[in-house]
Order: sequence, then structure tokens, then C-alpha cells
Amino acid sequence: MRPLQAVTPGAKIALGISFFVVFFAVWAAVTLSGYVPKTFLADPLTMFKSGADLLLHQGFLFDIGMTVWRVLGGFVIAAVLAIPLGVLMGAYKPIEAFFEPFVSFARYLPASAFIPLLILWAGIGESQKLAVIFIGSFFQLVLMIAVSVGNTRRDLVEAAYTLGAKDRGVVTRVLLPSAAPEVAETLRMVLGWAWTYVIVAELIGASSGIGHMITDSQALMATDQIIFGIIVIGAIGLVTDYAFKSFNRWLFPWARLS
Repeated sequence: MRPLQAVTPGAKIALGISFFVVFFAVWAAVTLSGYVPKTFLADPLTMFKSGADLLLHQGFLFDIGMTVWRVLGGFVIAAVLAIPLGVLMGAYKPIEAFFEPFVSFARYLPASAFIPLLILWAGIGESQKLAVIFIGSFFQLVLMIAVSVGNTRRDLVEAAYTLGAKDRGVVTRVLLPSAAPEVAETLRMVLGWAWTYVIVAELIGASSGIGHMITDSQALMATDQIIFGIIVIGAIGLVTDYAFKSFNRWLFPWARLS
């Protein structure tokens, strides 16, 4: 094993699965042995039984669907607006100088701090939850996309001008194709952050969703259901992340994506 040395696809899958095997084995050992009381940490068997009950009899599938819809809705709105603004900021320095101070300021503001205001403005309906995800995703996307576009190799830009390209052609035929793989990876990473924002939004004033189920379970001290909800979030995120990564590799075969 050497620094930055790649592993085979088979070994990568085996090592990834091995971690989960070790994790669940340690979890089972400390809970089934009685070392940690079940009131504070349910064992894996109880957790999976409660999860099956949630899915089959308590309508948890609907909660999952609502949370996924909120994440995708808020994230898509943020991406549709952030991509063109980020490209313009990366391509044109006056635009970057105008927007960057505010974007840099806003991206440090925690989305959860806006929840009281958003409830006041939009109530506790879907608009409030979509707005939380939008605020948490939009400013991060804008700045990261602007950096990706601005890092385009200068020799490619100069070559395009030498060959007679106009400003618009440089943006559409040089800057965008060069930055597209990094922009796609940025979208993948920020989508993961959007999941943290939706759970925070659902913890307050929600009547459905994974966060709502976790809140209700906390009131009942049902740690088995809380843990199952957390694991469902991680599982959906893992599947989404690998699907996004595979799509990016297919879409940009020339890029070195991790």
C-alpha cells in the first residue's frame, strides 16, 4: 500500500463492505452484551425489526418520499439559479467583484438560523422547507462553480482567442467544457449537504418526513426508530452519491473523477 496508489474495483468494494461489517459487529457486541443500555442505544436486531414495522405498518415510506421530494426540489431550484450565476462570476471578473462579497458573506450563514424567519414568512408548509434547502445550497454552489470556471487553463483561453473565437465562444466552447466535470462534482457534494438542511427543516413544524419521524421517536425514547431513520438517510445518500458519481464518469469520460 503506497500513497495515492489505486486499488482494484473489487478490492474497493470489499474494503467498503468490510467497514460496515466491522461497524455492525461492534455495535451488536456493545448492545447485545448489555454494556450499553437499550434505552440509550438499541441493538441492530431491534432496530431492523422496528424499521420493518415503520415501513410496513406506519407509513414510513411516505415520509421517505416526502423528504426525497423536498431535497430534490430545493436542490434543483438552487442549482438552476446558481449555475448561470456561478459561470458568469467565474468568466467575468467585474461580475465576480460585484457578487462575491455578498455570496461569501451569505454562505457562512447557517440555513437553520433562517427557520424562524421562514416560518414567519412562509408558514410551516413545503415552501419553508424548500427555502431552507435553497439557502443552504445556493450560495455554496455559486462560489464553488465560480472557482471551477475561473480555474480554467489560461493557455486554452488564449488559444481560442488566437483562433478567432469571440467572448461568447470562449465561454461556451472553452470555459464551460473545461469546468463541467468539476461543476458536476460540486453538484454531487452539495446535494449531500442538502440532506442535512432538510432534516433540520423537518425537525421543526413538520407533519411528515424522516426528520418528523425522528422527532416523534425522540419524544417516545424509541432509539431503535431514531437509528433506523438515520440509517435510511445514509443509505439513500450513499446510493444517490454513487449514482451521481457513475453518471459523472459516463458524462465526462476524459476527466479524472474520484
